[in-house]
Amino acid sequence: MDAPAWLKRNRRTLTILLAAAGIAIMLLYTYCDTACSYLKGDILGIDLKVVGIAYMLLIIGLTVGGEMGATRMLLASGLGVEAHLFWFQYEEEVYCPFCLAFAATLISAFVLNHEKPAGRGLKERLLGVLGEAEVPFFRAARVPLLLMAVLGYLFITVTFSGSVTPAYGVEKSPIPSFGKGPSQVIVFTDYFCRPCQGLEPNLEPMLEKIHDRGRAEIVFVDMPVHRETPLYARYYLYAANAKGGFRDVMEARRALFSIARGKTVKDEESLARALKEKGIAFQPYDPKPVFNAWNDLIRRHKVQATPSCVINDCRTGASRHVGGDDILQALSRFMMRPKSS
Repeated sequence: MDAPAWLKRNRRTLTILLAAAGIAIMLLYTYCDTACSYLKGDILGIDLKVVGIAYMLLIIGLTVGGEMGATRMLLASGLGVEAHLFWFQYEEEVYCPFCLAFAATLISAFVLNHEKPAGRGLKERLLGVLGEAEVPFFRAARVPLLLMAVLGYLFITVTFSGSVTPAYGVEKSPIPSFGKGPSQVIVFTDYFCRPCQGLEPNLEPMLEKIHDRGRAEIVFVDMPVHRETPLYARYYLYAANAKGGFRDVMEARRALFSIARGKTVKDEESLARALKEKGIAFQPYDPKPVFNAWNDLIRRHKVQATPSCVINDCRTGASRHVGGDDILQALSRFMMRPKSS
C-alpha cells in the first residue's frame, strides 16, 4: 500500500481526528486531579487551555467545510505559537506533558497537510520552506506559511502571560518553623491535592521522628493551586500563631486536610467553626508577609508540583523530591544517616 497516497486521500479525516485528540488533551488537563501542576498561561486574559480547545474546534470547522487553505494557515500560525510556548517551558525548566502532547497533535496535523510550493527559485524555496496555502475568498492568491508561522509567533509574544508558581502576597516575615537541628526539611503541599491527602498520614509520623530526634528544622509551605487553599493556609498560620507546640500544629494541619477532603467548607466562617468543633486553637493575624516568604521558597527551590519536599542536609546539600513515594524514601534515608553535631 502507498502510505503517502493513503495519507493524502484521508488527510481531512485524519486532521479532524488529530484536532479532536488535541481537544481531549486540553480537557484532560483541565479536569485531571491526580497531581498538582502550576504551569499556567493565558492569552489576553483567556486561559490557554480554553484557547487551545477553541483553536482545535476552528480547525475542525474549517476542515469539515473544505477550507483547507484556511486550515493550513491556521496550523502554520499554531507552529509559531507553539515555538514560543516551548521556549517559555525551556526557560522556566518545566515541561508540561499535556502542552507537549497538544503540540504534537498540531505538528502532526501540519505535516499531514503540508504541500510543496509551486515556485522553484531560491526566494520561492526559502519563503515556501513550510509550504503555502490558498487565501480564503481569494483563491488565486497564495500565502507562504512561513509568514503565518512568524505572525503566530509575534502574536503570542505580545499577548501571552505565563507563570510556573502560584502567588500569595507582599512584604516579608519569618516563616513558622518547628524543631531544631543542623538540617532543614521543607514540605510543599496543598490541602486539596489528592496525592498530598494520601501522603499526609504516612508523612506525619516521619516528621514527628525528625522533630523529636532533633534532626532538622521543619517548615511547611502551602501551595495555593486550588481556589480555597489560601483560606486554609491562612488558618494554618493562625493555628501556628496560637503558640502551640509542634504536635498542636500537626493536629491543626491534620484537621485542615480532613476538612478539605470533605469539600464542603469553602468560606471563612464555616472553616473557623469546623476547626473549633475539632478543638483547634487559632489566633488571627496578618499572614501576607508569610505568603510572600513562601513565594520566595517556591521560586528558590523551583517547586512546580505537589507534594514536594526539599531536604537541606548539612552533610550532602539540598535535594528536591516529588511524589509521595520519593518523599518518604528520601526522608527515610535522611533519618538513617549519622546525625551531624
